[in-house]
Amino acid sequence: MMNGYIQRIKEEEILDNLAHFPAVAILGPRQCGKSTLAKHLLKGRKDTIYLDLENPSDRQKLSEPELFFSMYPDKLLCLDEIQRVPELFPLLRSLIDKNERNSQFLILGSASRDLLRQSSESLAGRIVFVELTPLLLKELSDEDLADFWLKGGFPRSYLVRDEAISFRWRLSFISTFLERDLVSLGFNIPPLTMHRLWKMCANQHGQLINLSQFGGSLGISHTTVRKYLDLLKETFMVRILLPVDTNMNKRLIKAPKIYLRDNGILHALLNIHTKNELLGHPIMGASWEGLVIEQMISLFGEEDSGFYRTAGGAELDLVVRRGNRKIAIECKASLAPRLERGFYQAMDDLQIDEAWVISPVDNSYPLKNNVRVMPLGEAMDEGR
Repeated sequence: MMNGYIQRIKEEEILDNLAHFPAVAILGPRQCGKSTLAKHLLKGRKDTIYLDLENPSDRQKLSEPELFFSMYPDKLLCLDEIQRVPELFPLLRSLIDKNERNSQFLILGSASRDLLRQSSESLAGRIVFVELTPLLLKELSDEDLADFWLKGGFPRSYLVRDEAISFRWRLSFISTFLERDLVSLGFNIPPLTMHRLWKMCANQHGQLINLSQFGGSLGISHTTVRKYLDLLKETFMVRILLPVDTNMNKRLIKAPKIYLRDNGILHALLNIHTKNELLGHPIMGASWEGLVIEQMISLFGEEDSGFYRTAGGAELDLVVRRGNRKIAIECKASLAPRLERGFYQAMDDLQIDEAWVISPVDNSYPLKNNVRVMPLGEAMDEGR
């Protein structure tokens, strides 16, 4: 952390993409640091214009967008919270094709590219997407693990020293998301219903999704539950983790698992205020699992990640790929983790090359030739 700014792992990737594409989109949840990152990358450059589309005066500048953009043909235009003005995308395509140069637009949005479908259709071949998560552990120092686990990675939650103020910020974030952000995306969903569903997801964190059970508890159909869960997924609030794709003749569990992507939001929804409360709560193990999985997927990518579970009890929390090698990741919130028979059976089933047992330990050590216990920070170093 230098001069109040925390360097983000994605910086180099974003700059490289700007040099090679007309448009770059940084997508991620609200308050995860997109605007701060963009302003840092653009600082000192005289060829940039920044517009915050949540700011009425900036939005007013785009009342005649074609005229406004025509005044800055050689500038890099940064458009923050683009989901507020999705009708801009067809115009951006026209301008990109007219100017025929890279580094024309830096777009920031608080919804996924699927939710901003117009962008992927209108700007196909002209835009590259980069997902920015809340702060990652490797963007901090290792001694911050306990705070990071409790408060999560949203900068305004993590950076405040007082646990009570952090908790209060997260409650405010939840209310704002339900009452304002969903509406701004064009969804008319009762905030109370979505809050109850979100809280149910927190209680089922790390477990298999049962849409009918959710629907029965909420008094809505399972298809409506699926629609609401998709919305939480596309706004980066939950992760739907799919099982690994395998052709083995075994009775595999095919239902996906659900995780809240930020531990701080998870703990706020479960009314966990302090580290002591977390360590004594039944969710502790699943909370650690979700923390590890989110950090690992940020490095390995979602498309190469999944869990493995059979009806016979063989199970791996996460399986990722590095080239042609398969790595199993097991999450244990214990200083002396023990592995069950089902873990080794799953390794044999999938012909795993190496396994990482990630625990809140200080140093790594081997359990078997290809199985190691290691701290989360070291695992992230290996994954990069």
